[in-house]
Order: sequence, then C-alpha cells, then structure tokens
Amino acid sequence: MPDTAGSQVPEASRPDLSLDAGFAGLLTGSYQRILGCALVDEGAGEQSTASWLYRDAPFCLLAHDGAADPRFVYANAIAQACFGYDREEFTRLPSRLSAEAPDRSERQRLLDAVARDGFIDDYRGVRVAKSGRRFWIEQAVVWELIDEVGARHGQAAVFRTWHDVEG
Repeated sequence: MPDTAGSQVPEASRPDLSLDAGFAGLLTGSYQRILGCALVDEGAGEQSTASWLYRDAPFCLLAHDGAADPRFVYANAIAQACFGYDREEFTRLPSRLSAEAPDRSERQRLLDAVARDGFIDDYRGVRVAKSGRRFWIEQAVVWELIDEVGARHGQAAVFRTWHDVEG
C-alpha cells in the first residue's frame, strides 16, 4: 500500500492508484467500516473493483492524502471529466484548489468535521473546474480513509449529482 498518510510524496514518484487493488480496497473498506454500507454494489460487474471504480462507476470518486496541505491521490474517470483534469494533473493538485478562494474556509470546516466525526453524508458545495467553470456538488459523502488496523490515509469523497452554477 502506498504511503498516503501525513507525508507528502514527491510528484515524480506519486504512484498511479487508478487501478490499484489495494487502494480500491482502502476506498471500499473504509467506506463500509465507517458508513456501514457498501460503496460498490455486488453486481458491479465481472471486472475488478479497482477497474470498475476507475472506469465505469456512475459517480465521481476522489481522494486526497493526509498531509497538512492535502493533494489529490485519486480521481476516477468521471471525476476527471467533471473537473476537467487528467489523472496526472489531478494528482499534482492540492485539493484546496478544487474550491474557489472564498469557499475554501467552508471546505476546510467540512474536512475538519469529517476528521472529527468520520464522515459527512449530505455535503453540498461549489467547486471549480480547471476551465474556471463553477459547479455545485450535491449529496456528497466525504469520509476518512482508515485502513483495517486504524491507520489514517486521508479522506475521500463520492458524489453522483452536480450542476453548473447559474449566473
């Protein structure tokens, strides 16, 4: 399992977690342990969970490390399309930059609440794409990435609903 905890991994050596079975296990296992339900339906298909989450999941799935200024370590294909970044760009991006400056303090309050409570299951907030397009994410679940022995590896978010900010 790559070290996604508190230390920053140099950009050049950041592992590609897109199809990493261990990381997919961390995503799905921590979701199950913390929320008490499955992230992936049993009938998700015959391909591996990692492949399904990355290529075919009908939701945006993102994760950042546990550093003081966390960077994204994972974004599935639909999240990449939603935000307009490819995998390499996403995994170099500090996660705070997914929100505009005025919204970052609100985003930080969310992350602090997740760290304190383990998860939030009804988050709504404005995010910004690479192009500058602003969009709402709705009914997002944000949870702590905690492995089976209790080690913290960062946080993850999943959302199925988003729409452009009007005006």
